[in-house]
Amino acid sequence: MSQWKNFSKGIFKENAVFVLFLGLCPTLGVTSSAINGLGMGLATTFVLVMSNLVVSIVKSQIPDKVRIPSFIVIIASFVTMVELVMQAYIPALFEQLGLFIPLIVVNCLVLGRSEAFASKNSVLSSIIDGVGMGLGFSIALTILGGVREILGSGTIFGFNLHMFPVDEEGNPITMIVFVLAPGAFIALGYLIVLINKINKKNA
Repeated sequence: MSQWKNFSKGIFKENAVFVLFLGLCPTLGVTSSAINGLGMGLATTFVLVMSNLVVSIVKSQIPDKVRIPSFIVIIASFVTMVELVMQAYIPALFEQLGLFIPLIVVNCLVLGRSEAFASKNSVLSSIIDGVGMGLGFSIALTILGGVREILGSGTIFGFNLHMFPVDEEGNPITMIVFVLAPGAFIALGYLIVLINKINKKNA
């Protein structure tokens, strides 16, 4: 029962982005659209689950002195797999995410869960924790990307919502700031306030 409680915590009460403020570099960097946020979230989730799994299995074989470097090597192996698969099968998304894919290696969410949870718990608990934290991260990035895309481009997942007035050329007149760097901070700030209010009401 406690395992499934940990799963839901990663999505709601301990959401990596909205509550714990982990992995904010890719959160702010790639969420100019919902598809970018979802792609980055799912890539990170795969790495998180698989690295948690392997760390939990081999934790007793790793000496304390090389624990962190060993975790980084494990994480880097799965990041390389994700990078190659995305480059081969979804090159357009891979180009959009760019440098942020290899930077998953040093994402404090992934390394933090390997160190704080997977290295001290069973394989099943580590997998559930990875899935919960990863889904929470994916949902947060998709929501943030969706809000920025709607307000900044008038679209969601590339589909025109026809909710903004158009100029003479038929292009929607939107708040372009939201697809730029300052818009990421503005949108994230308002979403954090909203999520915190919801969590307080449900506490």
